[in-house]
This record gives sequence, C-alpha cells and structure tokens, in this order.
Amino acid sequence: MDKLKQLETFVSVATRGSLTAAARAESVAPAIIGRRLDALESRLGVKLLVRTTRRISLTHEGSAFLEDCQRLLTDLSNAEASVSAGGVKASGHLRITAPAGFGRRHVAPLVPRFRDLHPEVTISLNLSDRVVDVAGEGYDCAVRVGDLPDSSLVSVRLADNRRLCVAAPAYLQRRGTPATPADLARHDCLTLSSDASQTRGWAFSMPVDGGEAGAREVHYLRPGGPLDCSDGQVLHEWCLSGLGLAWRSTWEVEADIQAGRLQSVLDVAAPPNGIYALFPQRKHLALRVRLWIDFLKHEYGRAAYWAGR
Repeated sequence: MDKLKQLETFVSVATRGSLTAAARAESVAPAIIGRRLDALESRLGVKLLVRTTRRISLTHEGSAFLEDCQRLLTDLSNAEASVSAGGVKASGHLRITAPAGFGRRHVAPLVPRFRDLHPEVTISLNLSDRVVDVAGEGYDCAVRVGDLPDSSLVSVRLADNRRLCVAAPAYLQRRGTPATPADLARHDCLTLSSDASQTRGWAFSMPVDGGEAGAREVHYLRPGGPLDCSDGQVLHEWCLSGLGLAWRSTWEVEADIQAGRLQSVLDVAAPPNGIYALFPQRKHLALRVRLWIDFLKHEYGRAAYWAGR
C-alpha cells in the first residue's frame, strides 16, 4: 500500500474527525480508510488513533505524528507547486489574521517587505485577540501564538514562543516575590480575558510527585486577580505600571527586563510552545499563501530577526 496515501489518510481522518468524513472526501468506502490506518499503525508499530463508535481521538504519539505529517505533506505540495508553477508570479488578494500585539510587532512590518517581493499580491491584515474562524470568515492564513486547539486547520510551526511570569520592581517591593506557582493565589494577576490565548492558563514545569529524580511535568494554573483585559498590550502596560503579575511572551517583555522595567519571577516556565501559521486544508494551496508562509518561516527562523526585538 502506498505510504504517502496512508499519511494523507491519517491526516484527513485526524482533521475531519471521522472515517466517514474522510471517506466521503475521497468518495471511497469507510472500510478502505480503516484498512489504510490499520496498515499505517502496523507499519509504525504504534497506536495513532483511538477509535470508538462515537468519536476518534489522537493518542499522544498520534498528536506528534500529525504535526510532522502535515508539515511533510505541505512541503511536498510546495515542492510540486514550485515545479509546476515555473515562472508564474504570485497574484490575487491575500487575507491574513494575527493576534493584535504580536501582529503589530511581527506581522505588520513584514507585509510591505513581502509586497516588495510580490507586487501583484494585494493584502488585507486583520489584527484581533479574538479567536477568528479562519475558514468561515474567508481568511487565507492565520498566525497564532501558543497552544493550538484541536482544529481542522493545517498548521506550520514558524518559531518557538517562550513565556515568562513578570512584574514591575515597584509591585514586587510592595507585595513581595512569589516563590512557587502556588503563591500566585495571594497576588494580583493580570489575565487575558480573550479566548485567543492562554487557553490552558499559565504553564509551569514542576517536579513529578513520586517520580524519578529530575522528572518534571507541565502544570497549568488559572490565577485570578482584580483586572483582566482582552488586549495583551493593555496587560503589558498595566504590568509596567506595577498593577500586578503578568504572563507574557519573551518577544514582548525581554527589552523591559533588560532595561530593569520588569523582573522575571518563578523561573519554572514550561518548555516553549509555538508560533504557527494556520490555513484551511485544501488540495492545492494558492501560490500567494504558500509564498507568504515560506516568507514568515524564513524571517522568524533567522536568529538575527529576534535580536533586540
């Protein structure tokens, strides 16, 4: 059985949520989809999906494999498009959405540079901290920061995103410095009220109770406080004003830490999550969308890009 077809089938089932939906998309019987998945799991020697009569869910290994498969299939599609496109220029209208704070700093400045490379492409950029329905609202690509919810969208990881718990020196002098994540319950925490980010809460890497020496696991906390806001930039400004502790990305607060305006506390942050480009699953990705994602991946992949930002 064709290995590529097995991978395509696995991605289709995982993103569509059922064998029936994947079979309908290919106009084949669900039994054929099932045999492909069985062959893939047998070849890999690992369970990728938990299948019941009501639903399909990914195993831990399946979740990791899905991201790799999506990236491989996207790269293959891009390679084929590069050959078939030949000298064809990108054109048409590109609709992009991104979180407001990150978009202002790291998406909007790149848009004119992308247009310099592809002048026949016109671009609309939406900056919002709400969760945008990418496919339903007609967007070609979304830039997302943080953990991704289960979605039928295809994701491409562009860069790592590390977050820190920070506060202004004046706040720490007034209220003290938390020593453990549990101490956050006694502090004023500035939280994001939007569903766009921090969907699981503030993440900390903690020792495993009763586990082996050095073993750690990620714990998520949802601290409360007197102030919350749907705009991350406002939280940043409140934090600088000494109004409380905030959970912010390094790209947002690193310069403030270096200048002494903020201090990092609780040095037990979880491993970095990601900065992603998301787009609806399509058989043929428009050249302008593919080039935009490649452009972001190249820019964010340069160490010099993040220096001093």
